[in-house]
Amino acid sequence: MGSSELAKYPFLQEASEYIQETKFDFEEFDRPEMTHIINRAVDKLENELKGKIYSNLDEYEIEIMTFLVSLLLIKSIGVEEISKKCSLFEAMRVEKFLSTDLSTERSLQKKKLLVQKIFKELFKIDIDVDSTSSICKLSVPDYLQRASKMNEQEWKLINRSVKDGYVYLDTDEAVRLIRNELSNLIYTRIKNMKIYEVPLLIKSKADELRKKYSGRYVYKNQFKILEYPPCIKHAMEIINKGENLPHSARFMLATYLLAIGKSEDDVIEIFKNSPDYNEKITRYQVAHLAGKKGSHIKYSVPSCDRLRSEDLCFAVKECENLVNPIQFGRRKLV
Repeated sequence: MGSSELAKYPFLQEASEYIQETKFDFEEFDRPEMTHIINRAVDKLENELKGKIYSNLDEYEIEIMTFLVSLLLIKSIGVEEISKKCSLFEAMRVEKFLSTDLSTERSLQKKKLLVQKIFKELFKIDIDVDSTSSICKLSVPDYLQRASKMNEQEWKLINRSVKDGYVYLDTDEAVRLIRNELSNLIYTRIKNMKIYEVPLLIKSKADELRKKYSGRYVYKNQFKILEYPPCIKHAMEIINKGENLPHSARFMLATYLLAIGKSEDDVIEIFKNSPDYNEKITRYQVAHLAGKKGSHIKYSVPSCDRLRSEDLCFAVKECENLVNPIQFGRRKLV
């Protein structure tokens, strides 16, 4: 692959081989001329922790080194929720670059190379790109394995174009399908890193970042899950683990919490544990659901029928004959 591709996709094997070939030693990061790389990695992480995709690009040597320092910083900070959030935003950064490359690249050979390197090499996905339309096709088993983790209706096989054992997707959809897998791959690499001695400059920056951000990711923001209905309990457990909820589950959770009397600030506090949390966006969305922004109509909690259709129902015996989650537990008060 060319240097411009390696700059965008520094997690590929070719990038690792580049570092090995240069015989780079971690101790070199303590040299003054490496300060630019370290500061760049810090800027990248701070963007991610604030819910922003870091899309700046430089020469591929700088990008590869920045990616490496980012991993060292995350590992040194040692906060799992920060690792998960940064891994997710690194995956979203790749998603942005890859969607653009696959949809605009005119060379079919280069498109196929990108697909081979990222889809096949990393995830063993059988995928191909049409030479004229930029439509991707992948086998039904490969599709179902990934789409089963997506809760939105659009990912149901019945809503997809299927022919001769293949599912057809546009490039954005194909790339979105592997976002979580790529995020998990990067997170696993961070978790499995064995570092015996962190360069002093990187350790110093990691200590600063830990002090600045770790307080946002400890579980002081968690609310105790007592007599919530199982659908709400499940959604809160996902957030408390530092994982993302699909849009439909976020809508369910926010409307339910508002309906039982939680303040907007209470709801926002819960969503702070989401890896892709962005305070400005979350605050607006919660206010919109509460009827204070946009249409000024307060949204109702989705019905149990709707939640079942969206695979958000985790019914227990106490859920029998309920029409809406808001009814759960009320019988105990009589």
